Amino acid sequence: MDKQVLVVGAGPVGLTMAAELARYGVSVRIVDKAAHRTDKSKALVLWSRTLELLDRAGCGDTFVAAGHKVDSANIIVGERTIGHVSFTGVQSPHPYALMLPQSETERLLEAHLAALGVNVERAVEVIGFTDTGSAVTTTLRHPDGRQEAQQTAWLIGCDGAHSIVRHTLGLSFLGDTLQSDWILADIHLAGIRLPASEIAAYWHEDGVLAVFPIAPGRYRVIADTGRSEGPHPADPTLDQVQAVVDRRGPAGLVVSDPIWLSAFRINERKVADYRSGRAFVAGDAAHVHSPAGGQGMNTGMQDAVNLAWKLALVCRGECAAERLLDSYSQERSAIGAQVLAAAGRLTAVGVMKNHTAQVVRNLVAGFLFGLSPVRRAMANTLAEVSLGYAHSPLNGPSAHGFGGPAAGERAPPRAGQVPVGAGRDPRFALFASAGPAVANLLQDHKDLLDPTIRPPFGNGGVWLVRPDGYTACVARDVGAIADYLGSIRGGVQQA
Repeated sequence: MDKQVLVVGAGPVGLTMAAELARYGVSVRIVDKAAHRTDKSKALVLWSRTLELLDRAGCGDTFVAAGHKVDSANIIVGERTIGHVSFTGVQSPHPYALMLPQSETERLLEAHLAALGVNVERAVEVIGFTDTGSAVTTTLRHPDGRQEAQQTAWLIGCDGAHSIVRHTLGLSFLGDTLQSDWILADIHLAGIRLPASEIAAYWHEDGVLAVFPIAPGRYRVIADTGRSEGPHPADPTLDQVQAVVDRRGPAGLVVSDPIWLSAFRINERKVADYRSGRAFVAGDAAHVHSPAGGQGMNTGMQDAVNLAWKLALVCRGECAAERLLDSYSQERSAIGAQVLAAAGRLTAVGVMKNHTAQVVRNLVAGFLFGLSPVRRAMANTLAEVSLGYAHSPLNGPSAHGFGGPAAGERAPPRAGQVPVGAGRDPRFALFASAGPAVANLLQDHKDLLDPTIRPPFGNGGVWLVRPDGYTACVARDVGAIADYLGSIRGGVQQA
């Protein structure tokens, strides 16, 4: 095997997966059947948690410099704002939503991957593979028709909703297609001045109109247009977009200069298990859902980060495979289910048609968004900083009484500290007071622990934080931490 991992699909998820593996020294190959990366804006938002994870990879600043920051979202009925959520209070180095067209996200990720010595092989299609139990042999077809057999230890399908990897594995993609048509338009808006740093969702008796600022004068408009008819909705004309904006949006808006006009239907589907033997699925190959909340690409990129450090420790021979790799599906499937359900609820509320139900919805929403805990929870949910792995099989002990994050919770990045998981080694980080016992622990597990000791989160206690920035365990002393590290090592001896 000249490569340890084959990544199929070079969208944001596949590029993130390959880059994380390459950063950790895993030999990786990435192929995509498309001849070119997308030139469409597609997924638009990078949320706080994803930006934190890009900081770990050493490229977060590049994305922030290329994007447009949005600091709040509003729900508007008529001329009245009934809900306002500010992202500025999110406890993150990135308390905002970063608007960046997917075409740019892919360009930056591809450049980051190339800097790690890996280039995307385009117009190379997977036409089948076999998992022998000790390796995966994948048949690749090149543009000239030549076929190649590539043997790797692991295969990862990041190849979208029509994933060949998922189909070949026979994984059921369970769910439904919603029976409503939608339009998407990336356009320029003029006529009245819209806030450049706010998302607006207009709840109208006809349906919802969502407006996202992309860059000065440039916006994305999304709206539902009625019950589905026929095999696929036709892409809208600019006049049709103008008519929807006139009907549901603020008076005086003029649409022009379309960059992308598209129609779509919402699928809500997910596989039950993200792993089958030596093959995995991630991103849209594992879950698709409503674009409400803009969570899809972020969830997929976080799938990649979750799997990459685990697979890297296995490929490097530092941890046994089964406990780490089985946890990927258990953790990310639970997150996928949460995101799918939340996006579905947001969509259902926005497209409510019954007049009485709309009146009740507006009253309830106005009341709830008047409560600061609700606004804060909504901001943290959208920013994805409140997501965690409370029921993960990788969670160790979680001693109480010290404050700070519990096992399974995100460990908030600290200003001035190198992010946990940065660098070329997938290492856990220790948050503890220095002392002989801690020094001995670092020496005994130097292949799994970052040598830098970080101040504890609370009074007393020891925190062990995973390479993806989530708390593995909280203990009263380092003995429990040593036991935990021994358990995930699973019999693999330190070199």
